[in-house]
Amino acid sequence: MTQDKQRTGDDTTPTPEQMREQVEATREELGETVEALAAKADVKTRAQEKTTAVRQQVTEQAGHLRTQLRDKATHAAHAVQDRTPEPVRTKAAAATGQVRDTAAHAAELAREKAPEPVREKADQGRRLARANRTPLIAAGGALLALLLVRRVRRQR
Repeated sequence: MTQDKQRTGDDTTPTPEQMREQVEATREELGETVEALAAKADVKTRAQEKTTAVRQQVTEQAGHLRTQLRDKATHAAHAVQDRTPEPVRTKAAAATGQVRDTAAHAAELAREKAPEPVREKADQGRRLARANRTPLIAAGGALLALLLVRRVRRQR
């Protein structure tokens, strides 16, 4: 058979250098294939990547929801304020101030009468709430929206 190939002159035998280049190219392709298969088989890394992607998506959605809730709450507050007569608003403002003063006085009394460990825990809770104000407001808004939706559905 080699005699037939030599006679036709169409196929030339590769030189040793060409053979080395082909072997090296095949090795590189094989290495890339092995790396791709190893990446697919690395379940932990793929799970972490998926977790990161989902976390980013949830963070973005939470931001959008927070903005929507803030806008709706602002709109609702303006609508209520526009529909409320001036004498009622004046009385409400006075009552709000009175309630605020009473609450501050009650808090001061509670602080004075509470034992030291209870005061420390209360201060710790207050600092934690202030540090996480945005998530607490978002959770409160979501709870309020849920309650309003349930109330509307019950009325139907």
